[in-house]
Amino acid sequence: MAVDLSAAQAAVLCAAALCGGTVDAIAGGGGLITVPVLLAVGLPPHLALGTNKGQSTFGSFAAIVRYRHAGLIERKTARISFPLGIVGSASGAALALMLRPGVLRPIVIVLLLVVAFLIASGRFRPREGEAPPVGHRAGLIVAAIALTLGAYDGFFGPGTGTFIIAAYATLIHMPLPRATAEAKVLNFGSNFAAMVMFARNGEILWGVALPMAAAQLLGGFLGAHLVVRRGDGLIRAMVLVVAIAVVAWIIKDFYWKH
Repeated sequence: MAVDLSAAQAAVLCAAALCGGTVDAIAGGGGLITVPVLLAVGLPPHLALGTNKGQSTFGSFAAIVRYRHAGLIERKTARISFPLGIVGSASGAALALMLRPGVLRPIVIVLLLVVAFLIASGRFRPREGEAPPVGHRAGLIVAAIALTLGAYDGFFGPGTGTFIIAAYATLIHMPLPRATAEAKVLNFGSNFAAMVMFARNGEILWGVALPMAAAQLLGGFLGAHLVVRRGDGLIRAMVLVVAIAVVAWIIKDFYWKH
């Protein structure tokens, strides 16, 4: 399918990709910006989702490069989370062909509201300072998180980045900047698997995705740079906003229509 975009539409898509990449690098949820814009310019839902994965994967990669340069990504953790994120995402996508992803909506809403409450009330207090290297027990937890949330991303998706950050911060006691950086590695793995599957099915419009990918590269790097410079306060604020936004999106997208 070919899509003829005006210069104005292309500019809007690239601006959305820049904003989405920035937000996604900080707290996840960049798709809340890019998917509606892709739909607004006339892409059918399946092509909008595929094209979104095609372009957003580049933003995740750029964020990882910046986080790695800042020393916020531990190689041992990445070696666990990246491949298992791929496996989990592929498994979740296969499961989505057999079950209705909508069954998760009420659970996701409750969990995101819990995350939002903990942050807003000040009860969400991960470790401050440097996190210790990931040992055997923490490695097993990382593996479980990668498989579970990778599968969730492939099966349903909304709020994945937020859940990964919360899981790393609470279960492994990572400082928020480190949790955010490590989350992008896992998220990159699950996004990469989804991108390959969409591409194999011809559901990515590369003529649209590649210009957006260039903007995503800049946005991902910018978002990661802001996290490195601003730290906890920025992450808390953005995770709170994204959690509430995802809940609102799920309610509007499903319950409002029924």
